[in-house]
Order: sequence, then structure tokens, then C-alpha cells
Amino acid sequence: MSREKLKSLGLKLPLFPTTSVGSFPKPDYLAKARSEFTKGKITAEQLVELERKATKFWIETQEKLGVDVLVDGEMYRGDMVAFFAERLPGFTEGGLVRSYGNRYYHKPIITGEVEWPGPVTVEWWKYAQSLTKKPVKGMLTGAYTIMDWSFNEHYPDRHATALALAAVVRKEVEALIAEGCKIIQIDEPALSVRPEELPIAIEAMEATTKGLGAYFITHACYGAFEHIYPGMLDLAVDNFDLEMSNNDLALLEIFRRKPFTKDISFGVVDVHSHAMEKAAAVRERVEQALTLLPKDRVWVDPDCGLKTRTVEEAIEKLRLCVAAAKTFRN
Repeated sequence: MSREKLKSLGLKLPLFPTTSVGSFPKPDYLAKARSEFTKGKITAEQLVELERKATKFWIETQEKLGVDVLVDGEMYRGDMVAFFAERLPGFTEGGLVRSYGNRYYHKPIITGEVEWPGPVTVEWWKYAQSLTKKPVKGMLTGAYTIMDWSFNEHYPDRHATALALAAVVRKEVEALIAEGCKIIQIDEPALSVRPEELPIAIEAMEATTKGLGAYFITHACYGAFEHIYPGMLDLAVDNFDLEMSNNDLALLEIFRRKPFTKDISFGVVDVHSHAMEKAAAVRERVEQALTLLPKDRVWVDPDCGLKTRTVEEAIEKLRLCVAAAKTFRN
């Protein structure tokens, strides 16, 4: 079903398409520039030029590696929720909270009606797409996760908050599609945080994607999926991008009890480990996937975003993904 949808969109992907979850490590010069910008030492224009330079590097790197569906690498953003909250009327910046390791972000506070001011990611997507003939994914954060990772001081409850945000995210999706984006990833890492709220997440995603002409992927990671599976398959997306390797393929046991019915971007390398997998181990993970999943529904990628790795580590982990996919195509 989903391969037919891809073809209807004019996308001809090989078996076992390769991609990445979204984020790549920022080169040293960009990390330095972002720090200098916050201190007022460089202008916004100078920072953007360096962000474009880093984006170009990662597009070219993915092409050289042979990745099939590219990402822009998110050189222009930090936290996946705060980035959008900083640009949407209705949000106020909150205090610092810890997100992962020694990484912190300002937790947004919803203090008024959330509105869409116009395209937030479209120009970055257009720039990345202009550098390659391969499809580049649009990269957004889903309404449920934005709601869950923010404080709400305006809407009456979490359900109303999620639906209000879904209406805003949908407008960004529509703007991407209008510019020619055909594959859009809507990240929902908070999907399994509160299993009792799965119906809210499902309703919000349907409000975001229903009736729109794109192939939709959602990335959900490091969750207690046993509490929301198979119900999570009701999300209005074509493809689930799931971390599989970090938990030693434990999700396959869940799929064994109840078949997985969507396309899957099957994480075959662990992005939270500096250790580099052996090529044979990565191939073994794909083989395990194929014991339960049809080959025409399996995509190959890393477990999660690669931003916590070094540039060299990120490149090598992507190389392992591409090599494994090519082995199975042959």
C-alpha cells in the first residue's frame, strides 16, 4: 500500500530505502558561531550563512554515502520543541530544563492562543532540496509532543491543547506540500509517555495529516511501546521510524504477538553509543527484521538523530546503514 503511495507521488525508491532520523552533529565552526551569536559577537545573517554551509556539507555527505531519502541535518535548530515554540505566537520562553545528558532547553509556556505566523521550516527545506535531486524530508515536531513538553497556562486541558497545536502544525505541513515536499516526518517522541493519552495523540495526528498529499513518517523513540501497541498503529502516518537496536530488537517480540502493519524505518545502529557496530551485526539486525516484516515495507536508518555523535561517527554509522541495505537489495 505505502509503496503504491510513494509511486503516486512520483517517488521511485529502491527496496530497503535508506534515510536518517533528522539531526546531525554540528561542525565545530557552527557550534562556535551559535555561541558567538548568543553573545552578540556575530550577526544573524552571519550565523545563517554558516548554517547553510553546514547544511550543504551534510546534503553532500549523504549523497556521497548513497543515502536514498535525505534530511537537512537541522543545522539551524536546537531543541525540537523549543525551536518551534520560539517562532509561534502564543508561547513564552520558560526556564531551563534538562533534556538529555548535559543538554538543556528552555521549556516553553503556552500563555495565549497558539497561531501559525507563516512558514517556519519551508525555506530551510527548499534550500536543502535545491542541493540535491534526491527527496529531502520535511522535518516537524508533532502536536502531542509539543503539548507534552510545554507548560500550558491557556487551554482548558491537554486534549484541547493538542488539537490547537495540530491545527498549527497542519498549516506548516500544507506549506511544505505546496512547495513540493513529498515526504514529511512528524516526530512524536512523547508518544508512549502517557499510554492513557494515546487517543489524544491519534486524534492530533489525524487532524495534522488527514487528506493531505504526502508520505508521512513519525519518529518515536525510547518509549514503553508495549503499553500502546498495537493501538499506536492507528496514527495517521505511513511509516513508523523506531529505535530498534538500542533495546536489542526487543520490539520484534511485540510485533510477533500482533503483526506490524505499517512501513517501518528500522533503526539498525545505536546512535547513543560511541562504539561502532560490525557490518555483520547490522546485517543480522536486518535479517531479524525480515523474519516478521515484508521486505517492501522496511526502510533502513539509525535508531535516532545523530546529533550526539561526532561528525566522523555519524558518517560511519550512516555508511553501515547504506552498506546493509545494498546487501539485501542484491
